[in-house]
Amino acid sequence: MARRRSTLVTIGGLTAALVVAGGPAAATPGEPPPAGAPPAAAPLEKAPLAVGTGGAVATVDPDATRVGLEVLAAGGNAADAAVAAAAALGVTEPYSAGVGGGGFFLWYDAATGEVSSIDGRETAPQAMGVDAFRAADGTPLPLQEAVQSGLSVGTPGTPLTWQRALEDFGTMPLAEVLQGGIRLADEGFVVDGTFRQQTADNEAKFRRFAASAELFLPGGRLPEVGDVLQNSDLADTYRLLAAEGAAPFYTGAVAEDVVATVQDPPEAAGAAEVRPGLLAAVDLALFDAPRREPTRVEHRGLEVYGMAPPSSGGSTVGEALSVLGQLPVEEPAGVPALHAYLEASAVAFADRNRHVGDPAHTSVPLAELLSAGFAAERACAIDPTRAAPKPVPAGVPDGGYGACPAPGAATGAAGAEGPSTTHLTVADAAGNVASYTLTIEQTGGSGITVPGRGFLLNNELTDFTFAAADPTVPEPNLPAPGKRPRSSMAPTIVLADGAPVLALGSPGGATIITTVLQTLVNRVEGGLDLADAIAAPRASQRNTASADAEPAFLAQYGEQLRALGHGFTEVQEIGAATGIEFLPGGLVLAAAEPERRGGGSAGVVHPVDPGTVPDLAPDLGDRG
Repeated sequence: MARRRSTLVTIGGLTAALVVAGGPAAATPGEPPPAGAPPAAAPLEKAPLAVGTGGAVATVDPDATRVGLEVLAAGGNAADAAVAAAAALGVTEPYSAGVGGGGFFLWYDAATGEVSSIDGRETAPQAMGVDAFRAADGTPLPLQEAVQSGLSVGTPGTPLTWQRALEDFGTMPLAEVLQGGIRLADEGFVVDGTFRQQTADNEAKFRRFAASAELFLPGGRLPEVGDVLQNSDLADTYRLLAAEGAAPFYTGAVAEDVVATVQDPPEAAGAAEVRPGLLAAVDLALFDAPRREPTRVEHRGLEVYGMAPPSSGGSTVGEALSVLGQLPVEEPAGVPALHAYLEASAVAFADRNRHVGDPAHTSVPLAELLSAGFAAERACAIDPTRAAPKPVPAGVPDGGYGACPAPGAATGAAGAEGPSTTHLTVADAAGNVASYTLTIEQTGGSGITVPGRGFLLNNELTDFTFAAADPTVPEPNLPAPGKRPRSSMAPTIVLADGAPVLALGSPGGATIITTVLQTLVNRVEGGLDLADAIAAPRASQRNTASADAEPAFLAQYGEQLRALGHGFTEVQEIGAATGIEFLPGGLVLAAAEPERRGGGSAGVVHPVDPGTVPDLAPDLGDRG
C-alpha cells in the first residue's frame, strides 16, 4: 500500500473553529469565517462546565465534544454520539485512543431502565504463553523494551466495540456516525500545547518507527502550537469502516496490515530492531466484544454501576464504596473523610491485585468482593485515627464473614498500567447515557503506526503481570493465550430509584479507579457540585507505602494526613475526568477538567447560563 503522510498546515490552513459552549459555528471550507469567529489557527475554546437541555457531551477535547453534540443535534442518541466523539478522539487524541486499541462501553437504556456493557478489551495472541514477557534467564523484560515492540500489541477491540454499540444501542449506522471523524482527519485539527508536549515526550519512540515519524513528525520536526495536523490515512481507514463495517479490520485488508506490522515492526532507517509480536490473522478473526453484566453496589441510597472483569474498575470502586458505607461520616468534606477514602482505597486495591483477572481464565469472586459482609470485614482493617502500614494484606472473600479476621495473604502484583487513556460521557434528551473509556495504554501506545492506515497500535499486553510477586500465591493476571489483561478502566453510571443521576470516568492507568472514587466521594459525601468535585485536588492510594498526591492536595491536607501516618509522593496531576449529571427540572450538567491534561470540554445542545440555575449540587436522591 502506498504510504500517505500526514500534513501540517501552518496558520491559515482552516477557516474557523466552533466554540463548543454556545460560540460561533465553524465556517464551511471555502467560505469566509462567520463574524466573531476566532482566528483560523486558534484552538477551539474549552469549557469545563455546561448546563442545558437536549443532551450533553463531555470529553477531554473540544473537537470531539463538538462532533458528539452535532450528532445529538441531528437526532442521534447517546450511543451514536459516543461513537462519533470517540472517532474524533482517534484523530485529535491519537496517543491515548483510537482503532488500534480497546476499551469498555457502559450504557444506561432509558426505555428499559437497564444498565449493560460491552467489553472491548484487547486479547493476547493464541501463541502467547505465561513466560512471554520474561528474558531467557527468567527475569521480567524491562518495561519500555516490552512496550516499544510488537510483543506488547493485543488484538484491538475498538472497531468492533463501535459497531456493537451502534447495533445494540444506537439509532444511526456506522457510516453516518464516522463522518465527523472523517472530516476532522481530512481537514485537520489545531495543535495545542498538550498535544505538542505529548509529541515531544514521545519523539524518540516515534523516530524508531518510519510510519510514526512520518505521521506525527511531518517534515522531520515537532508540530508547533497553532499548526493544523491532518491525517488523510486515518480518514481513509474510517471511510473503509464506514463502507464495510468492522469486518476489514478483523478479516480483511486492515487485518493483514496490522498483522504484518506487528510481526515485522517497520523500524526507521538506522533504528535498532525491536522485538516482533505474536499477533496472527487467527487472533483478529476470533476476536469478540462481548456484552457483560456490569457491577452494582448500593451506596448512600444510590445504585452505582461499573465495569466487570477483566476490568478491575467496577469491582475496586464498588468495594471501596461498600467499605466506606460501613464507616461513620461525621465530617464529609474534611480530613477524617479523606483518611477513610485513602484507607478504603488501599484495602480495595489489595483485593483487586490478589483476586481480579480475566474471568475466562481465573475464578474471580466478584459477588463476594462486592458483598456487604465482605465490606464489613474489610472495614475492620481501617483505624479512624491512624493509617495502616502499607501494603495491607488482601482479604479472603469466601462468604464466611464474622468478627474481624486475622491478616490475610499477600496482595498480589499490581501490574504496570500507563497513565494515558481517555474517557467520554454522553447523555441524550431521552435520558440514555453512555460512559465510555478507551485507550491504547501508554501515551503513544507501542509507538508503532500501521503504515498507510493512520493509527497507532496499543501496548495493552504490558498490562499483564510479567511474573508473579510470590510463586506460592496464585497470580490472576499472568499472560495466557486469548486472555484479556486486567484493566483499571472504570466507566461509571449512578442511578437513584432506577433513574440516572450521574455518570463519569477518567483516564490515568490505575489512578482511574481512585479518580472516579474520589470524585464520587466529593459529590456524594462532600456535597460539591460535579464540576467542583472533578476540579478538587486529588490523591491516589493504591496500597503502596506512599500515595500519589497533587501539590494542591498536599498544600491543603498533607500536614494533617501525615500526622495520621499517611505518606505521599508529589505528582503534578492525577486523572482527567469527565462527567454528566441530571439536574431537577429537566436540565443536564456536563463537566470536564478545568486544567488537568490541558483542560477538557463540556457542552450541551441547548445551553443555559449556569448562573441562573438555583442549585448545581442538589441532593442526589431528589430529582422531582
